[in-house]
Amino acid sequence: MLIPALVSAKGTQQETPEKKLVTTNATIETKNLYRNMDLLSVRGVMFGHQDATFYGHGWTDEPGRSDVKSVTGSHPAVIGIDFGGLGSRSDSQRLVYKSRLVKNITDTYNRGGVVTVAWHFNNPVSPTGFYWNDSTAVAAMPLIIPGGAANEKYKKILAGIAEVARELIGKDGKLVPVIFRPFHEMDGDWFWWGNTHCTAAEFKTLWQFTVSFLKDTLKVRNFIYAFSPDCRFTSEAEFLERYPGDAWVDMIGMDNYHDFGRDGRYDLPAAVAKLRILGDYARRSGKLVAFTETGLEGIPEKAWW
Repeated sequence: MLIPALVSAKGTQQETPEKKLVTTNATIETKNLYRNMDLLSVRGVMFGHQDATFYGHGWTDEPGRSDVKSVTGSHPAVIGIDFGGLGSRSDSQRLVYKSRLVKNITDTYNRGGVVTVAWHFNNPVSPTGFYWNDSTAVAAMPLIIPGGAANEKYKKILAGIAEVARELIGKDGKLVPVIFRPFHEMDGDWFWWGNTHCTAAEFKTLWQFTVSFLKDTLKVRNFIYAFSPDCRFTSEAEFLERYPGDAWVDMIGMDNYHDFGRDGRYDLPAAVAKLRILGDYARRSGKLVAFTETGLEGIPEKAWW
């Protein structure tokens, strides 16, 4: 994840509406993180790396290590984690993963870093993982939203997320704030929550229910909620097709591998235009903005960085 100034080059901070968190009673630390990211965006970019302290080139779970630190002398400012490992495991495996997750998040907070959490959420009504499988997957969205047959099951899953949120205690004794980025790349068709497996109305309903249940019912006060489609949009209207509304989102972003060398394709002007769409909307709506995912596996292009 990159939390940048480059996507908001037009306009000034004074033109932006006051930025307010969705969770009005968020912890002081969560409010401070949100404000500090806003202030830092004026100065430059916060660089992030997924699973930076979980594993790297030739190593796994070595305390204090990350590939970024090996190269630069410092861990990345932002570290990506995933809640997906909490599901579809035995109780003992889940406890081990949760312990590992909590440690990585709190360690990052204790040294002054920022944590962003994605959620590769396995289909809760069919054993098909988080990717859509045409032959076996069941359309989960209408079943887990309010009124659906699996809504109570979904509430229990969210209770598990809230349990982790409450265990994130830093060495200062405070709850660790994190950026929570569920249901990403919803404009694609590869995940069960994707655009061909549910309606826009169903997706918005799920998002709003998820945020409301976490913050109001389960009293989670340390989440900053991020909305991040893939890069398929070319206009603001397309970007907003599944947007649940400003009252339900703290940060907007985009995942974009396609324009940055995947399959040998480079279209930097297209990528910049999409980032500009994000920046313009974020400025008008009073949201933070981030380049939430990008990268190139294997780095076949030596000058990629």
